[in-house]
Amino acid sequence: MTGAPGAARENFWAVALVVAAAAFMEVLDLTIVNVSLLHIMGSMAISQSKAIWVLTAYTMTNAIILPLSGWLATTLGRKRYFMGCIAAFSAMSLLCGLSPNFSALVIFRALQGIAGGGLQPNAQAILTDAAPPARRGMAFAVYGMAVVFAPAIGPTVGGWITDHIGWRWIFLINVPVGLLILPLVKMLVHDPETFVQTRSARQAAAPYADFMGFALITLGLGVMQVVFDRGQQDDWFNSLSIVTMTIIVVLALTAFVIREWRRADPIVDLRLLRDRGFAAANILMFMLGALLLGSTALLPLFMQSLLGYTAMDAGLVLSPGGLVIMALMPIVGQLVSRVDARAMIAGGLCLSGFATLLMTHFDTHTGFMTLVWTRVFQAAGLAFLFIPINTLAFASLAGSKSSNASAIINMSRNIGGSVGMSIAATILARRAQYHQSLLVARITPYNPNLRIYRAAVQNAIGHAVPMAGLTHLYQTVLRQSEMLAYIDDFELMGILFFVCLPLVWLFRGAASGPRGP
Repeated sequence: MTGAPGAARENFWAVALVVAAAAFMEVLDLTIVNVSLLHIMGSMAISQSKAIWVLTAYTMTNAIILPLSGWLATTLGRKRYFMGCIAAFSAMSLLCGLSPNFSALVIFRALQGIAGGGLQPNAQAILTDAAPPARRGMAFAVYGMAVVFAPAIGPTVGGWITDHIGWRWIFLINVPVGLLILPLVKMLVHDPETFVQTRSARQAAAPYADFMGFALITLGLGVMQVVFDRGQQDDWFNSLSIVTMTIIVVLALTAFVIREWRRADPIVDLRLLRDRGFAAANILMFMLGALLLGSTALLPLFMQSLLGYTAMDAGLVLSPGGLVIMALMPIVGQLVSRVDARAMIAGGLCLSGFATLLMTHFDTHTGFMTLVWTRVFQAAGLAFLFIPINTLAFASLAGSKSSNASAIINMSRNIGGSVGMSIAATILARRAQYHQSLLVARITPYNPNLRIYRAAVQNAIGHAVPMAGLTHLYQTVLRQSEMLAYIDDFELMGILFFVCLPLVWLFRGAASGPRGP
């Protein structure tokens, strides 16, 4: 499983493309399924509340495995574990596409999430170790293009595949990709000597598996994902089941943190968070996940519910932003070794925050190009965040810690994405109700504007429908209250970008790469 010293670095670009392709395949699968839920519901004759489990089953098991992937890589061997994840992910994708019923689909999606959970962090760790110090920024650029571009084009790709081929192919398409990547990983990827030495020392110490820690994190993160997915639907803490699950999450994760902090050989090395720069990077990555996935989830909903766009059209609005990220990532990767990474993060936060605040000027008549350019500006700012944050996160960590560090920082982004989408959905629903109550309060028989509006609508529609004015007015109130709720969501996200600015100065400064073993 090991190669000659420096072998991976000599083949850096080949390793980067192959490993990034594996990460891209997994991240794309997180978003590509969303637009196919309606087709899955119709095909399998299930309700929306059941169909959501196609997403929840994956995100729940994926969230559990992410923080454990560093320990699993060290225990099994990073290359061996990475190849196993690719093979299992491809196999489960095949079974998802061939699922005879809904229950089978949910089970295979859960198993697919387990396999996919090891792909992102190990891809990042492999790229970090494969890159010479001077190319560390480019390593994160390649990885960033995979994990940031994939959510941007997910709705477009998912919509096209579903409309033209069928929803089963959103899973089946992973099979040939996995079969192509697997032999290339076997040929190109090698575990670095420092990693092999760390693994050998661990095996010599013959540590026992921490089954209690595994059970605690499985329970805590698994139930937490269910809380995030069902919180708004079940009215959050007005629901006894949500309250009970939240208590379980708090107790399980608290016990896990205490237990792992005291262990000499933890399954998640939380002591890495004692490094100020790494802790700050995790907070920023959490916020980046929340704001990126939150806005990515809101924009298609806004366009489809209020502007009448199809899933494909909504995807076309988001895709140029993804292309901008792909174009800027290599440039940022070169700049990060020449420019203070803290300044780049601050600039990215300001640009994305300003672009998100521009979204508060959207209305029910906003044009296609306005949507595209606003998203492009937001995406341009995001390109200046991912690489510098990761570069500073790994700058002061030993190379032997890269697998554990990748697992933790990817977990932060994953949990941040779940939190961001849950909060965005909650604000949208509750602020729509709030604005509707304010608008309705202004509709009284004594308001002269009401009589003028009703008369104008009835003249346009025809007097044959006496309630036409009020019916149209009610629909208008619903649309405008929902529009105002979207504006509130965008405003909060824009402000949060600027709130993150003080965290930048917790970093000590830019560095070209992690320290030695």
